[in-house]
Amino acid sequence: MGPRAIDAYEAAGKAASSNRELEAAALFKAARRLEAVRREWDSPERAEILQAALRYNQHLWTFLQSELSVPDHEMLTPLRVNLLRLSGFVDRRTFEIMSATEPDPDQLQVLIDINRNIAAGLSERA
Repeated sequence: MGPRAIDAYEAAGKAASSNRELEAAALFKAARRLEAVRREWDSPERAEILQAALRYNQHLWTFLQSELSVPDHEMLTPLRVNLLRLSGFVDRRTFEIMSATEPDPDQLQVLIDINRNIAAGLSERA
């Protein structure tokens, strides 16, 4: 492999690692926002911050769904399929919380845990 090929290979590896790091950081941020809502559940601004945190998380997962749906994505197909299924669960749980007349703060915990676990996995790979 010539010097240019090595440079291109290293640049691609850094970009992939950088993308995983960005995705992990965004998932950790979403988890922190949801956790903040859960901790401050009795706050008068709860409805507003809950909706904002859920929308942020939903937009993030929509982006991840879009990325994972690309046919030539670098991730192994079985892992991509599992993450897409998980994203469907995240969507359902998010809509369930958003549409509830009186949401339950415990419903947020599963979203927090999913985000943290996926982010941790991405961080390890990076």
